[in-house]
Amino acid sequence: EVQLVESGGGLVQPGGSLRLSCAASGFTFTAYAMSWVRQAPGKGLEWVSAINSGGSTTSYADSVKGRFTISRDNAKNTLYLQMNSLKPEDTAVYYCNAARLGFQYWGQGTQVTVSS
Repeated sequence: EVQLVESGGGLVQPGGSLRLSCAASGFTFTAYAMSWVRQAPGKGLEWVSAINSGGSTTSYADSVKGRFTISRDNAKNTLYLQMNSLKPEDTAVYYCNAARLGFQYWGQGTQVTVSS
């Protein structure tokens, strides 16, 4: 059974940091590109960041560039998102996504709330 399980969300003050994790199982993690996608209240899905299967190439949405860092540990089948200098507009449910050759898997999401 394919599973992507996000964790690490929570309530944080503006300017704070959080580290999200996504534990993968049931598929060949090392063969898949991984992404983080978020959905703010009342809005559509927004792509946040992506990393290739080997971890050598990353990309970011302009809205998070310089503040967020995506990484992966292929030995642990885990994807990460380090989020620094958080802003209220970063409030959303964050989902991890695995993609390869037209196949996609999604996690259930983890809530991040940035508020004073």
